[in-house]
Amino acid sequence: MAVLETEESLLAPLNAMSPEALFAWAKEHHGDRAGIITSFQDTGCVMIDIMSKVAPGMRIITIDTLRLHDETYAFMAEMERRYGPVERFTPDPARLRKMVAQHGEFLFFDSKAKQEYCCSIRKTEPNQRALETLDVWFTGLRRDHSEFRTTTPKATFVDRQGHRVLKIAPLVDWDKAQVDAYIAEHQLPENPLYSQGYTSIGCAICSTPTLPHEDKRAGRWRWFNNLEGDDAKECGIHIGGSGI
Repeated sequence: MAVLETEESLLAPLNAMSPEALFAWAKEHHGDRAGIITSFQDTGCVMIDIMSKVAPGMRIITIDTLRLHDETYAFMAEMERRYGPVERFTPDPARLRKMVAQHGEFLFFDSKAKQEYCCSIRKTEPNQRALETLDVWFTGLRRDHSEFRTTTPKATFVDRQGHRVLKIAPLVDWDKAQVDAYIAEHQLPENPLYSQGYTSIGCAICSTPTLPHEDKRAGRWRWFNNLEGDDAKECGIHIGGSGI
């Protein structure tokens, strides 16, 4: 198993690399300890296609919250047929049963704290288990997603419960037009929810379509749109989860 470099000097060259070079570098230096964690939104699909050309066989991982849209499950199956196996990390069954028994199936409507708790059980904890198998984490963050993400670096080290991971957002400086152009040029499939007005896709109920003038993540937990703070529309994976 490759030893993860910890020198901060590594970040400067990585932040200057193209997406293709980043995938090739990770595959060469970290092998099976490098992987894409994706929800199969547009940026994730572009990452998978680029990876398939320059670092074939790299792991593709998804967090299945067990509450995704039917369209997303069907689309994931289509992507798996095209690009190969997808590893699924799901919520811990015992913790999920306890949460529902204590707070109900739709606890996320009650308060921001309960929404974050639900995300912690369904997304953040499975994501942490996935990260324990990785030293290099490829993610689909882009700076144009929201105000909170405008300063996202292309490559940085993050600590997740004592495990140090190199987190890489290879398309962080792409905008939607560039993503759409790549999808069209390479004839990639897309989640059909995009054609229904969705601009950010997560769990059913908790993600909804948006209007043209709205922030791309405005459809997430729409009942909390009056909350202040740039991170109000983050589930916890990229900022650290909450408990209750």
